[in-house]
Amino acid sequence: MAADTGRYRSAVSKSKDPSGLLISVIRTLSSSDDKQDRETEKGRLEEAFEKCDRDLDEQIRDELRKLWIEGIEHKHVLNLLDEIESIKQVPQRLEACMASKHYLHATDMLVSAVESLEGPLLQVEGLGDLRLELHSKKLNIHVVLIDELHRHLYIKSTSRLGTKNKDKNQGRHGGKKTVRDAELESAESTIRKLMDSQLTRTTSMRELQAHHEAREDPDVHPEENTQEFMGVLIKGLAKLKKIPEAVKAIMERLEPELKQILKRSTTQIADHAYQRGENLATESQPRLLLELLELLFDKFNAVAAAHSVVLAHLQQIVVSPNGAQEGIKLYEQADVSAKIQTVLQVTSKQLLISSANQTGA
Repeated sequence: MAADTGRYRSAVSKSKDPSGLLISVIRTLSSSDDKQDRETEKGRLEEAFEKCDRDLDEQIRDELRKLWIEGIEHKHVLNLLDEIESIKQVPQRLEACMASKHYLHATDMLVSAVESLEGPLLQVEGLGDLRLELHSKKLNIHVVLIDELHRHLYIKSTSRLGTKNKDKNQGRHGGKKTVRDAELESAESTIRKLMDSQLTRTTSMRELQAHHEAREDPDVHPEENTQEFMGVLIKGLAKLKKIPEAVKAIMERLEPELKQILKRSTTQIADHAYQRGENLATESQPRLLLELLELLFDKFNAVAAAHSVVLAHLQQIVVSPNGAQEGIKLYEQADVSAKIQTVLQVTSKQLLISSANQTGA
Protein backbone atom coordinates (compact mmCIF):
# COMPACT_ATOMS: atom_id res chain seq x y z
CA MET A 1 0.00 0.00 0.00
CA ALA A 2 2.82 2.34 0.83
CA ALA A 3 4.37 1.60 -2.53
CA ASP A 4 1.08 2.38 -4.32
CA THR A 5 0.75 5.63 -2.42
CA GLY A 6 4.29 6.57 -3.31
CA ARG A 7 3.64 5.86 -6.98
CA TYR A 8 0.45 8.04 -6.83
CA ARG A 9 2.21 10.96 -5.21
CA SER A 10 5.11 10.63 -7.62
CA ALA A 11 2.68 10.72 -10.52
CA VAL A 12 0.95 13.81 -9.09
CA SER A 13 4.21 15.68 -8.55
CA LYS A 14 5.90 14.81 -11.85
CA SER A 15 3.06 14.96 -14.35
CA LYS A 16 2.37 18.37 -15.89
CA ASP A 17 -0.35 17.23 -18.28
CA PRO A 18 -3.75 17.32 -16.49
CA SER A 19 -5.15 14.44 -18.58
CA GLY A 20 -1.99 12.36 -18.07
CA LEU A 21 -2.11 13.10 -14.35
CA LEU A 22 -5.70 11.92 -14.12
CA ILE A 23 -4.97 8.69 -16.02
CA SER A 24 -1.91 8.04 -13.85
CA VAL A 25 -3.92 8.52 -10.66
CA ILE A 26 -6.71 6.24 -11.89
CA ARG A 27 -4.17 3.55 -12.84
CA THR A 28 -2.49 3.82 -9.44
CA LEU A 29 -5.77 3.54 -7.57
CA SER A 30 -6.91 0.62 -9.74
CA SER A 31 -3.79 -1.37 -8.96
CA SER A 32 -4.31 -1.00 -5.23
CA ASP A 33 -6.03 -3.89 -3.41
CA ASP A 34 -6.65 -1.94 -0.22
CA LYS A 35 -10.12 -0.36 -0.14
CA GLN A 36 -9.22 2.04 2.67
CA ASP A 37 -6.19 3.21 0.75
CA ARG A 38 -8.32 3.83 -2.32
CA GLU A 39 -10.85 5.83 -0.29
CA THR A 40 -8.10 7.87 1.28
CA GLU A 41 -6.52 8.67 -2.04
CA LYS A 42 -9.96 9.37 -3.52
CA GLY A 43 -10.56 11.96 -0.78
CA ARG A 44 -7.21 13.54 -1.46
CA LEU A 45 -8.02 13.63 -5.15
CA GLU A 46 -11.37 15.32 -4.52
CA GLU A 47 -9.66 17.85 -2.29
CA ALA A 48 -7.11 18.54 -5.01
CA PHE A 49 -9.89 19.02 -7.57
CA GLU A 50 -11.74 21.42 -5.26
CA LYS A 51 -8.56 23.42 -4.75
CA CYS A 52 -8.02 23.58 -8.50
CA ASP A 53 -11.61 24.71 -8.94
CA ARG A 54 -11.17 27.48 -6.38
CA ASP A 55 -7.90 28.57 -7.95
CA LEU A 56 -9.52 28.62 -11.37
CA ASP A 57 -12.46 30.67 -10.10
CA GLU A 58 -10.08 33.12 -8.49
CA GLN A 59 -8.06 33.45 -11.68
CA ILE A 60 -11.22 34.01 -13.70
CA ARG A 61 -12.42 36.63 -11.23
CA ASP A 62 -9.05 38.38 -11.35
CA GLU A 63 -9.11 38.36 -15.14
CA LEU A 64 -12.68 39.65 -15.27
CA ARG A 65 -11.85 42.32 -12.71
CA LYS A 66 -8.86 43.36 -14.78
CA LEU A 67 -10.97 43.54 -17.94
CA TRP A 68 -13.65 45.50 -16.07
CA ILE A 69 -11.11 48.02 -14.78
CA GLU A 70 -9.60 48.37 -18.25
CA GLY A 71 -13.08 48.97 -19.65
CA ILE A 72 -13.73 51.71 -17.10
CA GLU A 73 -10.37 53.30 -17.86
CA HIS A 74 -11.04 53.24 -21.60
CA LYS A 75 -14.49 54.75 -21.05
CA HIS A 76 -12.97 57.47 -18.85
CA VAL A 77 -10.38 58.26 -21.52
CA LEU A 78 -13.08 58.49 -24.19
CA ASN A 79 -15.15 60.78 -21.96
CA LEU A 80 -12.12 63.00 -21.38
CA LEU A 81 -11.47 63.18 -25.11
CA ASP A 82 -15.09 64.14 -25.73
CA GLU A 83 -14.89 66.73 -22.96
CA ILE A 84 -11.69 68.18 -24.39
CA GLU A 85 -13.24 68.49 -27.84
CA SER A 86 -16.32 70.12 -26.34
CA ILE A 87 -14.30 72.58 -24.24
CA LYS A 88 -12.29 73.63 -27.28
CA GLN A 89 -15.57 74.87 -28.77
CA VAL A 90 -16.50 76.91 -25.68
CA PRO A 91 -14.95 80.26 -26.80
CA GLN A 92 -16.91 80.20 -30.04
CA ARG A 93 -20.18 79.13 -28.39
CA LEU A 94 -19.64 81.65 -25.59
CA GLU A 95 -19.25 84.47 -28.10
CA ALA A 96 -22.49 83.45 -29.80
CA CYS A 97 -24.38 83.37 -26.48
CA MET A 98 -23.07 86.78 -25.47
CA ALA A 99 -24.01 88.24 -28.85
CA SER A 100 -27.57 86.91 -28.53
CA LYS A 101 -27.68 87.99 -24.85
CA HIS A 102 -28.37 84.49 -23.54
CA TYR A 103 -26.26 85.32 -20.51
CA LEU A 104 -27.41 82.54 -18.20
CA HIS A 105 -26.45 79.84 -20.70
CA ALA A 106 -23.15 81.64 -21.28
CA THR A 107 -22.26 81.77 -17.58
CA ASP A 108 -23.29 78.14 -17.01
CA MET A 109 -21.11 77.01 -19.91
CA LEU A 110 -18.15 79.19 -18.88
CA VAL A 111 -18.17 78.17 -15.21
CA SER A 112 -18.47 74.48 -16.11
CA ALA A 113 -15.59 74.71 -18.60
CA VAL A 114 -13.29 76.48 -16.13
CA GLU A 115 -14.09 73.92 -13.42
CA SER A 116 -13.14 71.10 -15.80
CA LEU A 117 -9.95 72.81 -16.96
CA GLU A 118 -8.87 73.44 -13.37
CA GLY A 119 -9.99 69.99 -12.21
CA PRO A 120 -10.00 66.74 -14.24
CA LEU A 121 -8.20 68.35 -17.20
CA LEU A 122 -5.60 70.27 -15.20
CA GLN A 123 -2.72 68.00 -16.26
CA VAL A 124 -3.75 67.73 -19.91
CA GLU A 125 -1.06 69.20 -22.13
CA GLY A 126 -2.09 71.69 -24.78
CA LEU A 127 -4.95 73.29 -22.83
CA GLY A 128 -2.92 75.94 -21.01
CA ASP A 129 -3.80 78.82 -23.35
CA LEU A 130 -7.48 77.87 -23.38
CA ARG A 131 -7.46 77.66 -19.58
CA LEU A 132 -6.03 81.19 -19.28
CA GLU A 133 -8.46 82.56 -21.87
CA LEU A 134 -11.58 81.17 -20.23
CA HIS A 135 -10.38 82.06 -16.73
CA SER A 136 -9.90 85.66 -17.87
CA LYS A 137 -13.39 85.73 -19.37
CA LYS A 138 -14.84 84.37 -16.14
CA LEU A 139 -13.17 87.17 -14.17
CA ASN A 140 -14.63 89.90 -16.41
CA ILE A 141 -17.98 88.69 -17.72
CA HIS A 142 -19.80 89.93 -14.62
CA VAL A 143 -19.05 93.52 -15.69
CA VAL A 144 -21.16 92.98 -18.81
CA LEU A 145 -24.00 91.52 -16.75
CA ILE A 146 -23.94 94.42 -14.28
CA ASP A 147 -24.00 96.97 -17.13
CA GLU A 148 -26.96 95.16 -18.71
CA LEU A 149 -28.75 95.16 -15.37
CA HIS A 150 -28.32 98.92 -15.02
CA ARG A 151 -29.48 99.50 -18.58
CA HIS A 152 -32.75 97.75 -17.78
CA LEU A 153 -33.08 99.39 -14.36
CA TYR A 154 -32.78 102.95 -15.64
CA ILE A 155 -33.22 103.04 -19.42
CA LYS A 156 -35.44 100.14 -20.46
CA SER A 157 -37.82 100.65 -17.54
CA THR A 158 -38.40 104.30 -18.51
CA SER A 159 -38.05 104.15 -22.29
CA ARG A 160 -41.78 104.31 -23.09
CA LEU A 161 -42.68 107.07 -20.66
CA GLY A 162 -41.51 109.96 -22.83
CA THR A 163 -44.02 109.23 -25.58
CA LYS A 164 -46.90 108.87 -23.13
CA ASN A 165 -46.12 112.20 -21.47
CA LYS A 166 -45.62 113.87 -24.82
CA ASP A 167 -49.12 112.93 -25.94
CA LYS A 168 -50.61 113.96 -22.60
CA ASN A 169 -48.85 117.31 -22.63
CA GLN A 170 -49.83 118.06 -26.20
CA GLY A 171 -53.46 117.65 -25.15
CA ARG A 172 -52.90 119.99 -22.24
CA HIS A 173 -51.27 122.56 -24.51
CA GLY A 174 -54.33 122.57 -26.75
CA GLY A 175 -56.57 123.42 -23.82
CA LYS A 176 -55.38 127.08 -23.81
CA LYS A 177 -54.78 127.16 -20.05
CA THR A 178 -51.96 129.67 -19.97
CA VAL A 179 -52.63 131.52 -16.72
CA ARG A 180 -49.25 131.68 -15.01
CA ASP A 181 -50.58 131.73 -11.45
CA ALA A 182 -52.69 128.63 -12.05
CA GLU A 183 -49.73 126.83 -13.58
CA LEU A 184 -47.47 127.74 -10.69
CA GLU A 185 -50.08 126.53 -8.23
CA SER A 186 -50.38 123.27 -10.14
CA ALA A 187 -46.60 122.88 -10.16
CA GLU A 188 -46.38 123.42 -6.41
CA SER A 189 -49.17 120.88 -5.87
CA THR A 190 -47.31 118.32 -7.96
CA ILE A 191 -44.11 118.95 -6.03
CA ARG A 192 -45.91 118.34 -2.73
CA LYS A 193 -47.32 115.12 -4.14
CA LEU A 194 -43.82 114.01 -5.11
CA MET A 195 -42.43 114.82 -1.70
CA ASP A 196 -45.22 113.00 0.13
CA SER A 197 -45.23 109.94 -2.10
CA GLN A 198 -43.65 106.74 -0.76
CA LEU A 199 -43.68 105.04 -4.17
CA THR A 200 -46.15 102.42 -2.97
CA ARG A 201 -46.29 100.69 -6.34
CA THR A 202 -43.05 98.90 -5.62
CA THR A 203 -44.44 96.80 -2.77
CA SER A 204 -47.03 95.05 -4.90
CA MET A 205 -44.52 94.57 -7.71
CA ARG A 206 -42.06 92.94 -5.33
CA GLU A 207 -44.71 90.65 -3.90
CA LEU A 208 -45.73 89.71 -7.44
CA GLN A 209 -42.19 88.63 -8.27
CA ALA A 210 -41.26 87.07 -4.92
CA HIS A 211 -42.05 83.48 -5.87
CA HIS A 212 -41.17 83.66 -9.55
CA GLU A 213 -38.01 81.94 -10.76
CA ALA A 214 -36.37 83.45 -13.82
CA ARG A 215 -35.74 81.09 -16.72
CA GLU A 216 -33.93 81.58 -20.00
CA ASP A 217 -35.75 80.30 -23.09
CA PRO A 218 -33.34 79.80 -26.03
CA ASP A 219 -36.22 80.20 -28.49
CA VAL A 220 -37.31 83.60 -27.17
CA HIS A 221 -35.40 86.89 -27.33
CA PRO A 222 -33.98 87.38 -23.83
CA GLU A 223 -35.04 91.02 -23.54
CA GLU A 224 -38.65 90.43 -24.54
CA ASN A 225 -39.61 90.49 -20.85
CA THR A 226 -37.44 92.97 -18.97
CA GLN A 227 -38.41 91.62 -15.52
CA GLU A 228 -37.52 88.08 -16.60
CA PHE A 229 -34.28 89.32 -18.14
CA MET A 230 -33.19 91.05 -14.94
CA GLY A 231 -33.83 87.81 -13.06
CA VAL A 232 -31.66 85.94 -15.56
CA LEU A 233 -28.87 88.48 -15.04
CA ILE A 234 -29.08 88.01 -11.26
CA LYS A 235 -28.88 84.22 -11.64
CA GLY A 236 -25.86 84.60 -13.91
CA LEU A 237 -24.13 86.84 -11.38
CA ALA A 238 -24.90 84.30 -8.66
CA LYS A 239 -23.39 81.54 -10.80
CA LEU A 240 -20.24 83.65 -11.09
CA LYS A 241 -20.36 84.38 -7.32
CA LYS A 242 -20.45 88.10 -8.08
CA ILE A 243 -23.59 89.12 -6.18
CA PRO A 244 -21.61 91.28 -3.68
CA GLU A 245 -19.96 93.14 -6.58
CA ALA A 246 -23.36 93.65 -8.21
CA VAL A 247 -24.93 95.04 -5.03
CA LYS A 248 -21.98 97.40 -4.53
CA ALA A 249 -22.24 98.65 -8.12
CA ILE A 250 -26.01 99.19 -7.80
CA MET A 251 -25.58 101.36 -4.71
CA GLU A 252 -22.65 103.31 -6.15
CA ARG A 253 -24.42 104.03 -9.43
CA LEU A 254 -27.90 104.73 -8.04
CA GLU A 255 -27.67 108.51 -7.59
CA PRO A 256 -25.65 109.15 -10.80
CA GLU A 257 -28.19 107.11 -12.78
CA LEU A 258 -31.10 109.08 -11.29
CA LYS A 259 -29.37 112.32 -12.24
CA GLN A 260 -28.93 111.02 -15.78
CA ILE A 261 -32.68 110.37 -15.90
CA LEU A 262 -33.23 113.97 -14.80
CA LYS A 263 -30.92 115.18 -17.56
CA ARG A 264 -32.59 113.06 -20.24
CA SER A 265 -36.05 114.10 -19.06
CA THR A 266 -35.14 117.78 -19.20
CA THR A 267 -33.93 117.30 -22.76
CA GLN A 268 -37.15 115.47 -23.63
CA ILE A 269 -39.37 118.26 -22.34
CA ALA A 270 -37.29 120.91 -24.10
CA ASP A 271 -37.41 118.99 -27.39
CA HIS A 272 -41.18 118.55 -27.16
CA ALA A 273 -41.63 122.26 -26.45
CA TYR A 274 -39.43 123.16 -29.40
CA GLN A 275 -41.49 120.88 -31.65
CA ARG A 276 -44.62 122.75 -30.50
CA GLY A 277 -42.97 126.06 -31.31
CA GLU A 278 -42.77 127.26 -27.71
CA ASN A 279 -40.15 129.55 -26.26
CA LEU A 280 -38.65 128.15 -23.06
CA ALA A 281 -38.01 131.62 -21.69
CA THR A 282 -41.61 132.84 -22.01
CA GLU A 283 -44.76 132.43 -19.98
CA SER A 284 -44.95 128.70 -20.84
CA GLN A 285 -42.07 127.92 -18.51
CA PRO A 286 -44.18 127.02 -15.41
CA ARG A 287 -46.20 124.54 -17.42
CA LEU A 288 -43.02 122.99 -18.83
CA LEU A 289 -41.66 122.66 -15.31
CA LEU A 290 -44.85 120.90 -14.31
CA GLU A 291 -44.48 118.54 -17.27
CA LEU A 292 -40.92 117.80 -16.21
CA LEU A 293 -41.95 117.02 -12.64
CA GLU A 294 -44.71 114.69 -13.76
CA LEU A 295 -42.37 112.93 -16.17
CA LEU A 296 -39.76 112.53 -13.44
CA PHE A 297 -42.36 111.17 -11.06
CA ASP A 298 -43.43 108.51 -13.58
CA LYS A 299 -39.86 107.57 -14.46
CA PHE A 300 -38.67 107.36 -10.87
CA ASN A 301 -41.69 105.24 -10.03
CA ALA A 302 -40.73 102.89 -12.87
CA VAL A 303 -37.15 102.75 -11.59
CA ALA A 304 -38.34 101.96 -8.06
CA ALA A 305 -40.57 99.18 -9.42
CA ALA A 306 -37.63 97.74 -11.38
CA HIS A 307 -35.50 97.76 -8.23
CA SER A 308 -38.21 95.88 -6.35
CA VAL A 309 -38.02 93.14 -8.99
CA VAL A 310 -34.23 92.98 -8.72
CA LEU A 311 -34.42 92.82 -4.92
CA ALA A 312 -36.93 89.97 -5.10
CA HIS A 313 -34.56 87.97 -7.32
CA LEU A 314 -31.58 88.80 -5.10
CA GLN A 315 -33.49 87.64 -2.04
CA GLN A 316 -34.27 84.35 -3.78
CA ILE A 317 -30.57 83.80 -4.46
CA VAL A 318 -29.49 84.61 -0.91
CA VAL A 319 -32.01 82.34 0.83
CA SER A 320 -32.10 79.54 -1.78
CA PRO A 321 -31.08 76.17 -0.24
CA ASN A 322 -29.48 75.18 -3.55
CA GLY A 323 -27.35 78.25 -3.92
CA ALA A 324 -27.20 80.08 -0.61
CA GLN A 325 -24.42 82.65 -0.51
CA GLU A 326 -23.63 83.53 3.06
CA GLY A 327 -22.51 86.92 4.28
CA ILE A 328 -24.16 88.93 1.49
CA LYS A 329 -25.75 92.20 2.60
CA LEU A 330 -28.41 93.38 0.17
CA TYR A 331 -29.58 96.93 -0.27
CA GLU A 332 -33.21 97.76 0.56
CA GLN A 333 -36.11 99.38 -1.25
CA ALA A 334 -35.89 102.20 1.30
CA ASP A 335 -32.38 103.00 0.01
CA VAL A 336 -33.78 103.50 -3.49
CA SER A 337 -36.69 105.61 -2.27
CA ALA A 338 -34.35 107.79 -0.20
CA LYS A 339 -32.12 108.52 -3.19
CA ILE A 340 -35.14 109.28 -5.37
CA GLN A 341 -36.54 111.65 -2.74
CA THR A 342 -33.18 113.40 -2.45
CA VAL A 343 -32.92 113.99 -6.19
CA LEU A 344 -36.55 115.13 -6.36
CA GLN A 345 -36.14 117.54 -3.46
CA VAL A 346 -33.09 119.21 -4.97
CA THR A 347 -34.70 119.37 -8.39
CA SER A 348 -38.01 120.69 -7.06
CA LYS A 349 -36.36 123.46 -5.08
CA GLN A 350 -34.38 124.55 -8.11
CA LEU A 351 -37.49 124.53 -10.29
CA LEU A 352 -39.55 126.49 -7.76
CA ILE A 353 -36.84 129.12 -7.45
CA SER A 354 -36.61 129.34 -11.22
CA SER A 355 -40.40 129.67 -11.55
CA ALA A 356 -40.57 132.34 -8.85
CA ASN A 357 -37.84 134.36 -10.51
CA GLN A 358 -39.64 134.08 -13.83
CA THR A 359 -42.89 135.25 -12.22
CA GLY A 360 -41.20 138.20 -10.54
CA ALA A 361 -39.72 139.25 -13.82
